[in-house]
Amino acid sequence: MATPIGNLDDLSSRAREALAEASVVYCEDTRRTQHLFARYGLATPRVSCHEHNERRRIAEALERLARGETLALVSDAGTPAVSDPGRHLVAAAAAAGHRVEPVPGPSAVTALLSVSGFPAVPFTFFGFPPPRRGERDRWYASHAGRAGTAVLFESPFRVVESLRALAAAWGDPEVAVGRELTKVHEEILRGRASAVAALLAARAGIKGEFVLSVAPQEAERSST
Repeated sequence: MATPIGNLDDLSSRAREALAEASVVYCEDTRRTQHLFARYGLATPRVSCHEHNERRRIAEALERLARGETLALVSDAGTPAVSDPGRHLVAAAAAAGHRVEPVPGPSAVTALLSVSGFPAVPFTFFGFPPPRRGERDRWYASHAGRAGTAVLFESPFRVVESLRALAAAWGDPEVAVGRELTKVHEEILRGRASAVAALLAARAGIKGEFVLSVAPQEAERSST
């Protein structure tokens, strides 16, 4: 189920009820989820389910479901399995014939799309680019022929270099870059990718979680 990407008030009443009624909550990080539980007075048992142990959790989860337990799955923030753990557990539960029910809510992808001003149909979510420079440059080059709006995640430690690589490979498109969405220091930066990279590079330090929305190629925009 989806949990807040920053502002804890964004947890839906349905999600809060589902978390309270679950037999156990599988969490990307139980410590991060504890902040949410403390805010809403939740005491449901929690177990970790992250990228390093998700596959090992499957047998245990299926046993719980077979006993009639109700499981909840959350990531640190936003919607599970969207550049976060969860898809293997979901697939295994569905393949075993158990009902898998979405509890929708916050998503950094759609949050940024809604304020980018770029067309959202079609759009492609690319997740995180490779962290290493050479691989990242080749990755951007391989997607130079992209169609529609693109949405990516990036680390504060790599966002400047990533924007520069994007500018070089994709023709320096217009971008809307979201930093710390829904949080106290939320910021939306707009302009050419190279200009936003320069703005961020001039700062003494870069903090926060970043989501990048990239406008369609100029030829596409002029034809719509």
